[in-house]
Amino acid sequence: MSQETVELDSVIVRFAGDSGDGMQLVGSQFSVASAIAGNDLSTLPDYPAEIRAPAGTVYGVSGFQIQFSHGKTLTPGDHPDTLVAMNPAALKTNVSTLKAGGTIIANADAFTERNMSMVGYETNPLEDGSLEDYSLIAVKMTSLTVEAVKESGLKGKNARRCTNFFALGLICSLYGRPLDATEQFIDAKFAGKPEIQQANTLALNAGVAYAESTEALSVHYQIKPAELDPGLYRSIEGNKALAYGLVTAAEKSGLQLVLASYPITPATSILEELAALRHMGVKTLQMEDEIAGIGAALGASWAGSLGVTTTSGPGVCLKSEFIGLALIVELPLVIVDVQRGGPSTGLPTKTEQSDLMMAMYGRHGDSSIPIIAAKSPSDAFDCAIEATRIATKYMTPVFLMTDGYIANGAEPWSIPNPKDIPEIPVVQHTDPETFQPYKRDPLTLARPWAVPGTPGCEHRLGGLEKENITGDVCTEPENHALMTKLRHDKVEGIARDYPAQQIEGVADSDLLVVSWGSTYGSVSQAVEAVNHDDTDKTVAHVHLRYINPLPADLGEIIKGYKKVIVPEVNNGQFVHILRDKYLVDAQSFARVYGRPLAIDELRDEFISVLSTTKGAK
Repeated sequence: MSQETVELDSVIVRFAGDSGDGMQLVGSQFSVASAIAGNDLSTLPDYPAEIRAPAGTVYGVSGFQIQFSHGKTLTPGDHPDTLVAMNPAALKTNVSTLKAGGTIIANADAFTERNMSMVGYETNPLEDGSLEDYSLIAVKMTSLTVEAVKESGLKGKNARRCTNFFALGLICSLYGRPLDATEQFIDAKFAGKPEIQQANTLALNAGVAYAESTEALSVHYQIKPAELDPGLYRSIEGNKALAYGLVTAAEKSGLQLVLASYPITPATSILEELAALRHMGVKTLQMEDEIAGIGAALGASWAGSLGVTTTSGPGVCLKSEFIGLALIVELPLVIVDVQRGGPSTGLPTKTEQSDLMMAMYGRHGDSSIPIIAAKSPSDAFDCAIEATRIATKYMTPVFLMTDGYIANGAEPWSIPNPKDIPEIPVVQHTDPETFQPYKRDPLTLARPWAVPGTPGCEHRLGGLEKENITGDVCTEPENHALMTKLRHDKVEGIARDYPAQQIEGVADSDLLVVSWGSTYGSVSQAVEAVNHDDTDKTVAHVHLRYINPLPADLGEIIKGYKKVIVPEVNNGQFVHILRDKYLVDAQSFARVYGRPLAIDELRDEFISVLSTTKGAK
């Protein structure tokens, strides 16, 4: 059949089905294929909040969204162009997000009376005209898959489980994605099960054949490769990038990396990634609880290693006493908080930025702690190195904040040349003639790091306040005031190391958007949308990696704008920090839906604020 090929700049595809339908697997493989095709991309895996919700219900729907394009891609996008719905629950849950006039490719075999009644469909939406605003393509995916895999010998449930690869083959053909990497993946994953290996390959190619032969898919699409900077690229998820950053930081500092953690969604895969790198000298400890995790990590730092612990919000609650201990004994420690929806168990598989206040203030006593936040999956690599540099240079625990969106999302990563990554100079004290446990560096105020057992450098640490210089237990009021101030001033002094803040968008504007963490992509695209609209309104944008202490030049930047707005995936937390620090009437744009901020909503909000600003451009 003759086909028409239409060239597009950007496409958003969402795979959705039951949590047992393999949507994350095919989404990941589609992402790899898009990366090999040379497109820039951003992904958003969307897992059910329950471990195993009832099959066929809206609570059990698993999704995977990807935007791939010819230009720069910072987010997985707001509204899919194409929705692949493997059952009625997937359609019910996701159809409202689909772009007007978008394409629905539905597995017609799954639209049985029972499945439809489970989600409240009284009639078949594939037949009743309720989807007339979309381009609907109903495909008997399961039947076609079962027929296609017959020669492999698979039957029944095992044959039906290959339907996800049929869907993947169809979508790959529709958007001109190469199949080589997926076929290699199937060969490797099922190397010990030849019948399953053959069946999945047959299903994949059956999906391609269907897309190339059916009249309903006579139009296919092409997205030219992105114009990326020269280099070697790979697709990488945030947790994997962070793990690689920690290994790199250990190498650059000459320290033994010791990760001690308790598994918790969505941070667990950092532990898994590092456990797989033991051949590189990495030591990982899966502890019995969160308290033991940070205790072992702090013990590793005490013994002269790079101690790291990973967790999410509920784990930070449990670790808070040990964080206070790390602060008063002044040892380097990296605390990775992969934020999720809360409080308590909340939305464990969804994203949020709601741990910021806890990271800033969630300890007793005056206990300032450095906080940095990654803005994207690949940025987590650089932030892991930066957190290590700060922790070891200033002898302090450091919070490294990411979230579920960054942890599970993926994007192209330009693999750096290790030689181009600066060394992290670490000096552990060995001279007994000059050693005092709290004799500080005059510039950084960091105390010396002497490994236990070093001759002549024996000392004790503990939670009781120590005397300045000597490290003896001391409860004198003046000493406590001095030590509290020294610890505070040490953290504040870290800002001397920061680069100047960069203003994106149109600097000469009335409105400044201040963002942090994973909101970077959505905010940047919304700012760009406003600035490129055919209007007289413009927006400036500053994105912060360093949350505590804040950059030294941020106050002067903020003073230059009539309006300041702070978008966050929480109920408004960082906005309070800015108001307190700079006495600025910053506005909050807060959304806690368990997903990234919507570009359209942000753009409309910026325009609304500018419209009410006196003297708006």
